[in-house]
Amino acid sequence: MSGLIGKKIGMTSFFDASGKYIPCTVIEAGPCVVTQVKTKDHDGYEALQLAFDEKKEKHTSMAMKGHFEKAKTTPKRKALEFKHFEDAKNIGDVVTVELFAEGDFVDVSGTSKGKGFQGVVKRHGFGGVGGSTHGQHDRQRAPGSLGASSEPARVFKGMRMAGRMGGTKIKMQNLKVVKVIAEKNLLIVKGSVAGATGSYVTIEK
Repeated sequence: MSGLIGKKIGMTSFFDASGKYIPCTVIEAGPCVVTQVKTKDHDGYEALQLAFDEKKEKHTSMAMKGHFEKAKTTPKRKALEFKHFEDAKNIGDVVTVELFAEGDFVDVSGTSKGKGFQGVVKRHGFGGVGGSTHGQHDRQRAPGSLGASSEPARVFKGMRMAGRMGGTKIKMQNLKVVKVIAEKNLLIVKGSVAGATGSYVTIEK
């Protein structure tokens, strides 16, 4: 689907014409440069590679410098492929936020905030074991039993246990485009988007 690479700026809110309170996310969407056009004959599939956000040349490898020079553009920080792009594009073309219009519905993918190693109460919403009285002192947030001890004498795969939480790709679907500010490359969508402020996101129609 047609899309853009963007950066999460933060959240805001406003009241619409009917007085309803609407929480929104502000995204800097593009401009993105087409750095590669993949075809079925040459690559086995059709896709467009878009690049976004300026990067210093001294921090760019020689291979990537040559890649961006083919597109006659400066080095970029983020490059992603989009399959089934609606409009035909050539290397060096620029795709802006004008790809979207107010009232469109988009899917936004981002990487959630990393929480580190967390227990089952925070990670899976467990209620804990027992109460806070009756003599127990250090078991309230424990996971409880992990299974039978004799048969099958092991812990099944997929058991909800403590572990690393966050830092995963999350797609928010069918977010409504509230406003497009073309002169500032800003896209305002209704609702929340996964990720920290300043993190990269992918916006697809």
